[in-house]
Amino acid sequence: MTDQAVLRVTGRVLVGPDDVRDELWVVGGRVSYTRPAGVRDVRTVQGWALPGLVDAHCHVGLDAHGAVPEDVAEKQALTDREAGTLLIRDAGSPSDTRWIDDRADLPKIIRAGRHIARTRRYIRNYAHEIEPADLVAYVAQEARRGDGWVKLVGDWLDRGSGDLSACWPRGAVEAAIAEAHRLGARVTAHCFAEDSLRDLVEAGIDCIEHATGLTEDTIPLFAERGVAIVPTLVNIATFPKLAESGDAKFPIWADHMRRLYERRYDTVRAAYDAGVPIFVGTDAGGSLPHGLAAAEVTELTKAGIPPLRALSATTWAARAWLGRPGLDEGAPADLVVYDEDPRTDVRVLAAPRRIVLNGTVVG
Repeated sequence: MTDQAVLRVTGRVLVGPDDVRDELWVVGGRVSYTRPAGVRDVRTVQGWALPGLVDAHCHVGLDAHGAVPEDVAEKQALTDREAGTLLIRDAGSPSDTRWIDDRADLPKIIRAGRHIARTRRYIRNYAHEIEPADLVAYVAQEARRGDGWVKLVGDWLDRGSGDLSACWPRGAVEAAIAEAHRLGARVTAHCFAEDSLRDLVEAGIDCIEHATGLTEDTIPLFAERGVAIVPTLVNIATFPKLAESGDAKFPIWADHMRRLYERRYDTVRAAYDAGVPIFVGTDAGGSLPHGLAAAEVTELTKAGIPPLRALSATTWAARAWLGRPGLDEGAPADLVVYDEDPRTDVRVLAAPRRIVLNGTVVG
């Protein structure tokens, strides 16, 4: 018998795409599907329950100018939490956010360390800016500092050519990715354009962020090697404004960015049709606000991804890809409850009814 307060979630518990249960119990902050004996203090929440949403490309501790103070990072994390995002893959940040790990009321973060970019080829104050000879050493450093991921900047505006171009020679990325894998870390890279993708994939990279430069030539390679993409369509929506700002000085780049934007939905749908793994990410924390995971899921459906698969890209499949549990027996109780079935209409994700983190109702 126990006098411990427990939480009971009733209605429809979406343990997996094809695993729906009538109730879930939260005991000691963890998931159970067995009613605890002798409970006397039960709080009941009713609705459609999902594992906490995943934003697989997010930057806590970063804004448009670089690292932010802890109080600002806290607000960013709380904004994500209030939107139902309870697991974040932080895809590069100059801030040390380890203190968040001690806060049971904030989302869990999987870090990729600090971005690694070519000298003068990325946003100021964001990255380690280095030359190819130092790439292996910096990848090793960030692999040790992160949580199993390293983030490269694969391409950026080259002021000499006036267009996007690859940042790293093939040999440098081969050696760097091999070193990351030796240290047990996976590697992802920011890539807008076409010309860096084949070298990165053939060098063994695990994921590509944005991936707007995918073509009919490279999509089969991604599918064959199981390289995931995180399209960040809510970020790609800013390309026309970026292009407008560059028309006078970099017209070739501006035109390229517009073309990538115009074909964005076709690119994502072609990748999905080929079997490329796709996950939800928002790129929040640079110029974009936090709390946009639901909007990104909707964007994926606009690209033609079936609603259930788009939902999985921020829940069941995303958690499995990142090696974190969902609503499994004994797992930390991180879940979001909705008034309606999000499998029928993913826009439901924008309005959580209740948010439970580490077994505590926080929203």
